[in-house]
Amino acid sequence: MEFLPRTLGTRPRLACEVRAEGVVAARADDASAVLAVASRVIAPKAMALPQLHPADPNAAIAAALGVAPDSAAKGAANIATNGGRAATVAAVRKALEAVSLRTRDVNLVVPDSAVRVLLLDFDALPAKPAEALPVVRFRLKKLLPFDADDAAVSYQVMSSSKDSIQVMAVAMPREVLQEYESIVREAGFEPGAVLPSTLATLAGLAEGERPTLVVNAGREGVTTAIVRGGVLLLHRTVDLSTGLATDSLGDAPETASAPGAEEFSFRRPTPAHEVAQAVSVAAAYFEDTLETPPSIVLAAGTLGAEALVVMLDDARTGMGPVAVQEMVDRHMLGDGAASAGSQGGIPLGWLAGVHGALSN
Repeated sequence: MEFLPRTLGTRPRLACEVRAEGVVAARADDASAVLAVASRVIAPKAMALPQLHPADPNAAIAAALGVAPDSAAKGAANIATNGGRAATVAAVRKALEAVSLRTRDVNLVVPDSAVRVLLLDFDALPAKPAEALPVVRFRLKKLLPFDADDAAVSYQVMSSSKDSIQVMAVAMPREVLQEYESIVREAGFEPGAVLPSTLATLAGLAEGERPTLVVNAGREGVTTAIVRGGVLLLHRTVDLSTGLATDSLGDAPETASAPGAEEFSFRRPTPAHEVAQAVSVAAAYFEDTLETPPSIVLAAGTLGAEALVVMLDDARTGMGPVAVQEMVDRHMLGDGAASAGSQGGIPLGWLAGVHGALSN
């Protein structure tokens, strides 16, 4: 289960994830991906992240319906202001310097809101990546709220048969990618693989036949994903600031419910009902597709398993009994990271992305 590029062959042994709530970094000293040491920097008020937001809901709807957006309606890259950028660079530098040794190469994990993830079906696809990539990029032209020709695009074959190939494609506006890479460089490090948060998280899963529902939730958004046997079946992100959902099965936006009052973030409430609704939608898709309800939900991200349980109980989603547990557990932590999850330590959910980024 690779879930996206190894731009340097074997990935660096450092990883850093940038989220709205702050920056977390970790080091693994070998291919086991056991975290030798981890560091977290809570986001200062000035911190601002490069993001991708549709220029308006109509542009996103047009993209979902396969209507090519004109230049005025395409999605816009929201690049951090100078003050916010400086705060982000400082947070990245502080987190990475706390865990780095000699190497300056780092896996960079970026928010799901900065990318688009789509599952595409093809009758056939060239075997050589250099020939297949233009075909994938052409298919994305009518599905993205930004210019596919100028975007950074990666893909991975999920499954293939005699007359069908399913591909996971990931696209990111080039200016947003360059902004994240420049932030890491200004912090004194060199970005290697750049991975969206949930795909990085999924790379840390053991590759088995048991289907798994993963929920990556934080202050700005919630992504639900379903994986079976190393194959991505669903990737759905809800931007909690706009209420728009982007779905791997069509990138179709929908309007979410009004925010709840559950307090989670450091500076503003998380829309608890929207998080619960996103999990409920994914669970329904899980049951419809696999003909069985999920027996367990793995929690990643800054929300954490305990808060997710409370949200699901309070929302009365109609889901049957389901266990919720953290994606990262104690056996993934070395002595230097052993305090993670304890009072005063780094919450385990924060570590899911960096652990997964270090797993391949």
